[in-house]
Formats: sequence, C-alpha cells, structure tokens
Amino acid sequence: MSKSLPALAGALLLLCGCASQAPHSSSPAASAPAAAASAPAAPVATTPADDNLNAVAWSQTAVEHDLIYLETYRNAQSQLLGALKDKQWDALPKDDRIAAYKGLKPAVILDIDETALDNSPYQARLIHSGGEYNEADWAAWCKEERARALPGAVAFTQFAAKHGIAVIYISNRSQDLDTATIDNLRKVGFPVSGPEAFLGLGTILRGCDQVGTEKNCRRQLVSQHYRVLMQFGDQLGDFVSVLTNTDAGRAQAIAPYMNWIGTRWFVLPNPTYGSWEPALFNNEWGTPRDQRRHQKIDALRTD
Repeated sequence: MSKSLPALAGALLLLCGCASQAPHSSSPAASAPAAAASAPAAPVATTPADDNLNAVAWSQTAVEHDLIYLETYRNAQSQLLGALKDKQWDALPKDDRIAAYKGLKPAVILDIDETALDNSPYQARLIHSGGEYNEADWAAWCKEERARALPGAVAFTQFAAKHGIAVIYISNRSQDLDTATIDNLRKVGFPVSGPEAFLGLGTILRGCDQVGTEKNCRRQLVSQHYRVLMQFGDQLGDFVSVLTNTDAGRAQAIAPYMNWIGTRWFVLPNPTYGSWEPALFNNEWGTPRDQRRHQKIDALRTD
C-alpha cells in the first residue's frame, strides 16, 4: 500500500497539469467563437444603385464597344461608292422625301451624340453625382467641346467628303449650341462644310410641324437639297418618325425599312439613354425615379 501512494499522487499531479493547459479567455481557441459572434456586419453600401453604371462602364472600357463602331463604319464605307453610282438609291423614308432626288447632290446624314461624338464622360458625371440629365448641365458639357470622336466615324466622313458627298449632322442638341458643336466636331477631325451642315433642335422648315424632338422636318429640309445615300444614328428617331413611343409603335415605325438596315441605315449601340427607356414606363418622366426603376424591372423577360 505504501507503493500505491506515490502512484496516486502522480496521477493527481497529472490531472492538475492537464487542467492547467485548458485554454483561457485570452487564447485564440477560446476567443474564436466569441469573436465570430461579435464580428461586425458587412458594410452597407452608401451609394444608391445606378441603372446606368454598367452601361457607361461598357461604353468607356469594353473593346467590344469600339469594335462595333469600327465594323459599322467600315461596312458603310465599303458600300458608299456603290450607293453613289446607283442613281435610284435614296435613304430617306418615303414621308420625308418631299422633293424629287434626281439631279440632287449626294449626302450622308449623321446624328451626333453617341453616333459621331462620345458623351460618356457626361453620363459618368451623373453617376458620380447621383443626378439625372438636365438641360443646363448638358449644355455646359457641350460647351466644353471635349467630346471625343467615336471609332471609325471620322475616317468614314472624311472618305465621304473626299468623294464629293456632303456630310449633314442632324442632332437634337439645341440649335443655339451650333458653334460649340461645330467646333467640337472640327477639333476631332470631322468635315463640317459650314453652319448649314448642323441642323439642331429648333431648326425650322416652313410648312412642317415638328412633334417633340422628332427629326422628320429636318430630314425633309435635307431632301430639298440632297439625295441621301446613308443615315447613321443610335436612336430609331434618327431614321424615321416614331409618333407612338411604345413597343408596338416602335416596331410599326421600323417595319417597312428592315431591309435597309446595314445598307442605307446604320444603327449604333447606346445602352445609356434613348427613347427605348421611357417606353418602359409609359413615357412618364415625372414618375419618381425608384418607381421608374421598378417598372423597368417589371418589363424584363425571364423566359
């Protein structure tokens, strides 16, 4: 029995030693569960979602964006001289061809914004500020004369001018922005024959009643002086009048001219703005921004 006492004492010491190795409150093993429980929640975004972020980012950074423009303008240039030689070739819709084109000088018509000039920096500013388009800020941007040329557009218009084809710019920039717009176009290399080459919003054609920002009156004005070989734009209204801005109305307006796409009419991509957007919320810009967003979401197809 005297031999068993040391053994018992040793066992007790061993148990005490084990207990002394148990993690205490300052050890990583002990603190891990408590830390997990008290970890701060992920930061909540303070910047509200902006529907235009991806669109503007794509326009500014995606090489695919530039390639589409190059492809479009190069394709048009490869067909331009053939259109010039074909004396029956005209790219104005029938309602806008109010004068016979026989014997008239040839021309091409280009929209300006997102067709010839890149205004994505203005859109980027709106994203940073959280604001929306307004005429004062837009006019200020135009007067900076800093918009860059879109890929392929300068080369195409210079080619046209070299072959005696007038380049006419029909834009919904206000007519009083003519000087700044023409200066910007010239700075980046576009041929501009003179002030008459810019037909901005507010240009008057006697006897023609313009509806909203439709360009039909200005196309009719061009038809009095030119045989139009091609038209370029990023909006349906750059080519034909859209009097009912709904899905059905837009489809009806373009239906008679579908076989002109890629031959007489050349459409450029613009995911940042356009008449397609208000068509999704009944053209009611007075609707609160969050409600407009929900209506756009509701318009998405999921099958």
